[in-house]
Amino acid sequence: MKRARFASSFLCAAVVASGLSGVQMLAQLPANATLYASGLQGPRGLAFGSDGTLYVAEAGLGGTVLTSPKTCMQVPNIGPYKGGLTARISKIDTSGTRTTLSSGLPSAVDIMGDVLGVADVVFQNGNLYAVTAGGGCSHGNTAFPNALLEVSLKDGSWKTVVNLSHALVEFPAKITSPDDFEPDGSWYGLISSNGSLLTVEPNHGQIFSVASGGRVSQVIDISASQGHIVPTSLVVEQGVLYVGNLNLFPIDPQWAKVMTVARGVSIQNPLPGFPGTQESFSNWNVVSSMAGFTTIVSMKIGPDGLLYVLELSDAAGNPTPGAGKVVRVARSGVIQDVVTGLAVPTGMTFGPDGRLYVSNLGAAPQGTPGQILRIEVPAVQ
Repeated sequence: MKRARFASSFLCAAVVASGLSGVQMLAQLPANATLYASGLQGPRGLAFGSDGTLYVAEAGLGGTVLTSPKTCMQVPNIGPYKGGLTARISKIDTSGTRTTLSSGLPSAVDIMGDVLGVADVVFQNGNLYAVTAGGGCSHGNTAFPNALLEVSLKDGSWKTVVNLSHALVEFPAKITSPDDFEPDGSWYGLISSNGSLLTVEPNHGQIFSVASGGRVSQVIDISASQGHIVPTSLVVEQGVLYVGNLNLFPIDPQWAKVMTVARGVSIQNPLPGFPGTQESFSNWNVVSSMAGFTTIVSMKIGPDGLLYVLELSDAAGNPTPGAGKVVRVARSGVIQDVVTGLAVPTGMTFGPDGRLYVSNLGAAPQGTPGQILRIEVPAVQ
């Protein structure tokens, strides 16, 4: 089995092998999608501000800086990364016009052409926060470790809330893969929950909470019970945490899952389609799961109260352009297609208009312009 990692090394290879050019991929839009914005550099997570402005985390273009194994541990097989400060956060106004809010953020490219940079953005109490994945010595950015950042909406400046590269040292995962180990992490999903910020690190398989003041703690080590399954995505509903995973490459369709993680409460009102439980747990535990998904990279609860899941590619083997999709879990528990035909999508969110916005071509080869698509969500069946 090929190595199972979250970053898009295999994604780039799959897109190149498909023979599709960037122009061809740009032209192939799903029937219920329109192009909202383009010209993005590896778009990942999305968040709307109160004024309708869309904020986009971008991986960037990597860099040229290499670090030595004598300086720090390198990433096996696909290292060394080349680092630089080319990642950014863009903002897109209601007419679809892109401008840069923040630039000079850590980005790194591996030998396969995969790029890590800013992974996700989220609002909490009117403040914008971002999580980085391209930072740290192992990514060629010694002076800029991976971090949770608070970003000014006025001038794009930022301050570090917590050093996440160090958090992985402070809270080591129980199960790691020697041939697939990111010392600084490949951080991905970021959400706001009950006054704290929760973020997931796929490579180590851990979820962390950052409280006000920057105090970081481990919520749960998914690897301890599930092994190296590459969790990527989080949603919280009524104190229950739902976690989606990418799973291993090559892709085995429908083997990814959404796990229900709970602590100290019985689950009497789960998300539609998910089981409840009357048991109570003193610690956070994986208490149930729903399979039938493929390569989960993002999850959101829709205006209808249903869980929507973004799948990078549902084709067997390596990720395939045009095989990305969004599905939802109906109240009956049936998994329904919402939009198909996406090209290596990486993030999504619902807009104030009730439409779904998706980062398309987010894991395409370095330099391929990324898109934001606006999706008309079909009525619930």
